[in-house]
Amino acid sequence: MPYKEVTKSATYEIVKRSLDILFSSFLLLFFSPILLLSALAIKLDSRGPVFADTPERIGKSGKPFKMYKLRSMIQNAHELLREDPELAALYERYKKGSYKLRDDPRITTVGRFLRKHSIDEVPQLANILRGDMSLVGPRAYYPDELRDQQKKYPETKDAVKIVLSVKPGLTGYWQVSGRSEINFDKRIQMDAEYVRHRSILYDLGIVLKTPWAMISGKGAL
Repeated sequence: MPYKEVTKSATYEIVKRSLDILFSSFLLLFFSPILLLSALAIKLDSRGPVFADTPERIGKSGKPFKMYKLRSMIQNAHELLREDPELAALYERYKKGSYKLRDDPRITTVGRFLRKHSIDEVPQLANILRGDMSLVGPRAYYPDELRDQQKKYPETKDAVKIVLSVKPGLTGYWQVSGRSEINFDKRIQMDAEYVRHRSILYDLGIVLKTPWAMISGKGAL
């Protein structure tokens, strides 16, 4: 997918990558007991793997990558939504809702708790260590989500190009500002605003707001 570079200094990029490695390594160790308990709860609650088998996301420079997440839905949830004729109406509602669903019937009992407190997102710390993601950045979008939402909101095309010039983040500006309560057009503009004004201090401010967003579960689906 096309992107529009918004460059920052080499110093910023080096410091940001160093902080990504430092923070993600520490947080993986810190959350390891919670990840183990969550994995056990997932296996006891429903059939299927511990990790979600989700479609690839779009990363920096428009390149696809595999995002790691704990499974919070029934097995093969994404394929069923897109391919099962019985879920056609649900899929249309999913697309109209900026690729978010309230009261999604595919979410498991344990998954609802994991999603509310963003525990399902913790394995993305491994994506940060791999270099696919950053601790702070825009949302990692699905390819079909970007295509469909740009048709619905054609005024967002420039913002999408800006967003795709950087690594997606585990947390970000919109995630600490309402999460799923924000529709795609406003969300992508917020992501683009972050890319234009990003700095180490800006990143640290978002990081400090993230724990409350996780604990409160505001805007989570």
